[in-house]
Amino acid sequence: MPNYHVPQPARVRKIEHSFAWIDHRLLRAGYLPVMGQPEQALYLFLALAADRNGVSFYRREKICAALGLDDHQFQLARDRLVDLGLIAFQPYTVLSPNGFYQLLPIDRPAPDFSGQLAAALNLTLKTV
Repeated sequence: MPNYHVPQPARVRKIEHSFAWIDHRLLRAGYLPVMGQPEQALYLFLALAADRNGVSFYRREKICAALGLDDHQFQLARDRLVDLGLIAFQPYTVLSPNGFYQLLPIDRPAPDFSGQLAAALNLTLKTV
């Protein structure tokens, strides 16, 4: 193993006023390969906007503008992150498109979609 070296020791990152982190298990538990770019971008945004409890309450319009997503892309990304168990979402009211987002602990490996992909490819090949 090479010697550990900090290239710019005077510029080591420190948590100052806000509090944000990305759990390394997002990579190690296999979530990055099963997430598309909209899901990755939304997760990063929510991590940067979250408080110490992992909660953020940015409006959907602001998030979409910051990430360059349309409303449909945002909704798909949010629902996918919920389905993966990476975030929880609670609307302000039943009719409200906005609400509270909470980053959840990564406490299990990512789902294995390889069987579903193989089945989908097999079905596609049979119909062609």
